[in-house]
Amino acid sequence: MDFALLSRVRHFPVRHHSPRTTAVLQRWLEKVKPEVVLVEGPCDATGMVDVLCDAQTRPPVAILGYRTDGTPASSLWPFAAYSPEYQALRWARANGARVEFIDIPVGVSLAVDRDAPGLGIEAEVAAEGAPVSVSEDAVPLTDAFARSQGYRSFEEFWEAAFEAPDWSPEQFRPVLLAWAEVINAGPRQGYHRQRDAFMARKVLEVVAGGVAPEKVAVVAGAAHIAAFVAGDVEPALEAKLPPGVPCAVTVIPFSFPRLAEQLGYGAGNRAPHFYQKAHEAHCDFRRATLEVLLDFASHLRMRGFSASLSDVLEAYRLAVMLSDLREKSAPGLDELREATVATLCRGDATHVDDFLWKSVIGHQVGQVASRIGQNSLQAEFWREVGERRLPRTDSAETFALRLNNEVEVGSSVFLHRLRVAGVPYATLSGTGSRAQAATEAGGYAALTRVRESWQAQWTPSTDVALVEKIVLGDSLEGVTTRVLQERLTLAKTTAEAADVLLESVITGCPQTVASALRACDVHAATDADLPSLASAARSLSGLMAYGTSRAHSAVGDEAVASLGEKTFGRALLRVREASACAPEAVPKVLEALRTLHEVALSQPRADKAGWLAEARALMESHVVHPATAGLATGLLYLARELPESDVALEVGRRLSLAVEPADAAAYLEGFLQVNALVLVKSREVVKALDAFLCGVEPERFRQTLPVLRRALGTLGATERRYLMENVMGVRHLKDKGRAVKAVLEEKDKETLKDMSAELGKALDDLDDLL
Repeated sequence: MDFALLSRVRHFPVRHHSPRTTAVLQRWLEKVKPEVVLVEGPCDATGMVDVLCDAQTRPPVAILGYRTDGTPASSLWPFAAYSPEYQALRWARANGARVEFIDIPVGVSLAVDRDAPGLGIEAEVAAEGAPVSVSEDAVPLTDAFARSQGYRSFEEFWEAAFEAPDWSPEQFRPVLLAWAEVINAGPRQGYHRQRDAFMARKVLEVVAGGVAPEKVAVVAGAAHIAAFVAGDVEPALEAKLPPGVPCAVTVIPFSFPRLAEQLGYGAGNRAPHFYQKAHEAHCDFRRATLEVLLDFASHLRMRGFSASLSDVLEAYRLAVMLSDLREKSAPGLDELREATVATLCRGDATHVDDFLWKSVIGHQVGQVASRIGQNSLQAEFWREVGERRLPRTDSAETFALRLNNEVEVGSSVFLHRLRVAGVPYATLSGTGSRAQAATEAGGYAALTRVRESWQAQWTPSTDVALVEKIVLGDSLEGVTTRVLQERLTLAKTTAEAADVLLESVITGCPQTVASALRACDVHAATDADLPSLASAARSLSGLMAYGTSRAHSAVGDEAVASLGEKTFGRALLRVREASACAPEAVPKVLEALRTLHEVALSQPRADKAGWLAEARALMESHVVHPATAGLATGLLYLARELPESDVALEVGRRLSLAVEPADAAAYLEGFLQVNALVLVKSREVVKALDAFLCGVEPERFRQTLPVLRRALGTLGATERRYLMENVMGVRHLKDKGRAVKAVLEEKDKETLKDMSAELGKALDDLDDLL
């Protein structure tokens, strides 16, 4: 490699998204007037330069590279209006210079294992200005340097030393290169040195093509330029780059909030909107500070706070005074914040943290020229968002849908398709009711809703996902169908197949509805798992009740009803066997029994008589787990299939001294799970419970206590009050209570003492359990 020739090429080191770097670069390009401008960026994205420089394109935007071999992977190269690379492209186009990207291709970048050791990411990021640390516990080198100079953070140092001063190109280039050399004092290894070799070769190829080195301008990160200038490039390292993977390149909108999140990779952009103001003011940071303070005051007034123009001027004066005291050329973000808190916010930083600082970051979303085109998923997404008036900014907005008309049902289907397809855009935040702030997004819950509350926010990840998902289909319905079909293929139980069926209905995918129905039928024929069958029966019952109209399916509701009847019948055949289960399986079995009971009572086409017969068999059986027998007893009582006297008799039998205390406690646990309030209101039931507790021997009582605590621990204040009243009634303590007055009049202290002791014992007995 001809390093002498490489050193003759004009180089300009940059830091990503830096207004001052951009301003100095523009002046440098005007002075150098190169014929060829080479910019750090994927070389196979050079065809995107015309799109990036199109008059319709409005930053922030990003180059998106993504794999096309079915493996989900992508990478982004974002640009703000004040990104030096972006302005270099625009200068070249405006001045008739040839312009190219010279970094490794997208396919190679996507093939690199970024987690592999030896990539040297620390030195690379640090040279471009981001804080870097060699260990989790160590103070970052850049922060340590900043503190040694009297600054609180590296970002404050960068603003004061690089952004605010009015640098000339002759001053700025050597200073930035010197900074890069200091940070890169350690060895730069692996991936980044391989990129150095690749880019150096691309530069020399341009020179070899007949362009004078002095007419070639290279605009790249300071770490790379420092390596070029020092001749620290090993050509052999390029051969160690992995082969590229199949990929494609496009340009997508980006946003200010995402630029702020890029701080970790070297963007150095804590507040994109503030830097945009500085860029538009030609790096006049005092003017940018005043404009942002005016925005702050406006936001405060909108929320009912007092913020006058005099307050703004006072805040501005304080920011300038702070910058002067700190020997800075102009206020930075730290002075802006401190002045805002002291004046506009009267010393309270809450408002700054809650909403003011968001306006410094900004919410702007870029726009890409129409000439780039969109894939069919992107086009469908933006068309639906526009027609349905859904949020399209990079800030969260909440809205509600009433599912009683075609338009809002269509919006719900669209949002659920995005959810199932894995496209990040909207999140279900609740049903709109105060009692249920959040709920399950899909499945049975979604089928039964009449109102949905969503929180939506476009981010660059939305477009990234829409681009990547094109390999699954050319429409959102097609992508969702593919995802659901894959889930259906992996389904091993009736419940899993029924879940896919519900999602197919909710997302309006008729093709998968038919497939899922067939899968449910096949699985149910051999499924021996009661919880799975009960869950599927519940799902099918929901479809029987609410219909499949949301899916516009040609299958018809009758097919669902027929399958629902069969699945419910198959579940009943598994009830007794499943109820004779080990203790660890009891919770799922109890939930399944409750589900079958609900379906039997709510769905006319379910075999209600068959379920009641199975419930009676469980109640009478001593083979099944006692908790299932207790649950069956409580369910039959609440369904008015058992009179109170029979329930009391059954409870008394199950809680008698002839029964093992552990079994009796387990029965009680299942019994109280149904509806504890109704059960403890029954005097006869409480009488049987009281007799059981009083009759257990002390040693066996201690052994049984954990189960009893679990059974009675679910009782709330109201249930406990009724239980205590009935305990007092069973023990005739109320009658004695009415005699208190007479006792006091007679001054019969012994009688009062006996009665108090008996009442205290009853309270102590209950307190031990609760």
